Amino acid sequence: MSSKTLKELTDRMFSKMSSDITGLKDGLDPENIALWYNKIIGEAKEMAPPWLVDKIGVKQDPILYLKFNLNISKRAVRYLMMAISDNLDDMPYTTRLYFLKVQELVTQEMDKSLV
Repeated sequence: MSSKTLKELTDRMFSKMSSDITGLKDGLDPENIALWYNKIIGEAKEMAPPWLVDKIGVKQDPILYLKFNLNISKRAVRYLMMAISDNLDDMPYTTRLYFLKVQELVTQEMDKSLV
């Protein structure tokens, strides 16, 4: 293998790694997470009956930008879960992991209230 071919291969590998790392980082960007929350909350409100629409909301912490306070009625949780599930395939990998964790935590909270 010539040194030119080896350099081209190495350059492509580093370029791919750099692109992958940037994609992972961007997936957890607070602005990106906020955009997905807005989309998910909007879709959950569209699915929910009119009397539950005002019981679905999220607020971003003004100091800890990656912290979001989910304010949702127990009766509206299923609409939130459906909206998250409907959007998972379109999310970047790390954003998808974030919202899978949100689903897990909401499920745990719902299970606690049943006990």
